[in-house]
Amino acid sequence: MLLKTRKTTTQAKGRRFAIVASKYNGRYVNSMLKAARETLHQSGASEVLVVRVPGAFEIPVMVAELAGRKKNELSAIICLGVIIRGETTHAQHIAEAVTSALVHLQVEYRIPVVHEVLLLENAAQARARCLDAERNRGFEAATTAIEMAKVMGSLRKISP
Repeated sequence: MLLKTRKTTTQAKGRRFAIVASKYNGRYVNSMLKAARETLHQSGASEVLVVRVPGAFEIPVMVAELAGRKKNELSAIICLGVIIRGETTHAQHIAEAVTSALVHLQVEYRIPVVHEVLLLENAAQARARCLDAERNRGFEAATTAIEMAKVMGSLRKISP
């Protein structure tokens, strides 16, 4: 069941975020991107860097580039993309590769990587998750990024 998004009071004041968003299936991704940016700005994020890549398969390499930079001061990286199944298994292969790479990168670099690269069956599912203001996964991704940044920040204050 697709749940409605909930308003958040979590604050991102002083935190820096990056959003890596696919250009492919732009109608849907652009809507998620807009919701994510608005959520981060309304929560007080000090910076929101947006990087556009051609498709979902290119998202992990950009995440690696951003996460691997020296003096990385990003609080979290949000990944946005939409993959719609076709008649072959190509979409499944792309989705699995992206998922595997993103989980590996967040563990390797110890930075929250929010995975909102959606593998969907059809355009109706994309509309429901990306264009519906009450269920927009971009809002949900930004909220998760803020919450994870807060948790990671609190852990970094604890001495080992």
